[in-house]
Amino acid sequence: MIELDGSVGEGGGQILRTGLALAMCTGQPLRIHSIRAKRPKPGLMRQHLSCVQAAQAISSAVVSGAELGSSSLQFEPGAVRAGDYRFAVGSAGSCTLVLQTVLPALMRANAPSRIELSGGTHNPMAPPFHFIERCFAPLLKRMGVGLALQLRRHGFYPAGGGEAVATITPAEHGLQPFDLLHRGALREVYAECLVPGLPRGVATRELSTLGEAMGWSNDQLRTPAVRQDEGPGNALMATLAYEQVTELVTAFGEKNRSAESVAAAAVAELRVFQAGSGAVGPHLADQLALPLALAVHDSGRTAAYSFTELTEHARTNFEVIEAFLPVRCETQGADGAWRVTISPH
Repeated sequence: MIELDGSVGEGGGQILRTGLALAMCTGQPLRIHSIRAKRPKPGLMRQHLSCVQAAQAISSAVVSGAELGSSSLQFEPGAVRAGDYRFAVGSAGSCTLVLQTVLPALMRANAPSRIELSGGTHNPMAPPFHFIERCFAPLLKRMGVGLALQLRRHGFYPAGGGEAVATITPAEHGLQPFDLLHRGALREVYAECLVPGLPRGVATRELSTLGEAMGWSNDQLRTPAVRQDEGPGNALMATLAYEQVTELVTAFGEKNRSAESVAAAAVAELRVFQAGSGAVGPHLADQLALPLALAVHDSGRTAAYSFTELTEHARTNFEVIEAFLPVRCETQGADGAWRVTISPH
């Protein structure tokens, strides 16, 4: 039984999701207490409960404590089963976080899986759909894993209602670790503004402000077609595609927040990333750790990647990974960036 304290480090839902994922991957039972203790509303919220239920469904787990508001949980996984699944968060809670929970186990299963997800697809506190598709999925491909994604309907806070489909093809010859220490040459940059259910002028102002600050031309500023009944919602997304990695920065609009301030937030994050020398930003640094650690564990080979910022989120994730797997996540700062080396232990 692996015991986790949900209040350590960043003290949020990531401890739960990583714990569930690794419990299924290793077959080790998990007991976690003080779930999300550092959040304004601690305990299991609806989206976290959806993660538990999804993990239970794919592994026939025996679970206790799986109810709204619960601060402790015991999870005893069985064998992971590939197959067709449908998971609904039932609110604007992020369905990409549900995918994040079950993906590690299903990408090591003995057959492909297809998952239909509903809930929030573009949430301020979770990786947006486009981030998973453009930034994360290509790195999984380098490990040998296929992750094909389809966005059927956008879902924004607070309405939700988004729909996405993920098809997971496990690595045919086992997970392959790799090093990612440099971005490579910049190939393409562009910005998009999603504004379903809002005046088109919002997109014009956000893109104009961002374009002027970054020196981007009009053909790099885009407003994709979205159905108006998928809103109201607003996400300003800026994509930087390098040879080795793609980074996506997203700023979300909300009530009583000006279009110019949304653009300013995106610009500030873009400039921080561009000024850094790490291969990936703080979000990818966090999300890449678990699948790469599994690849190191499965292959017995070491992997390393560099990133711009070492967040408390990433530190906590490294600690949970080390609790389950015989690997070591060693971080060090150098030349204006951070580097983590994951090695068998």
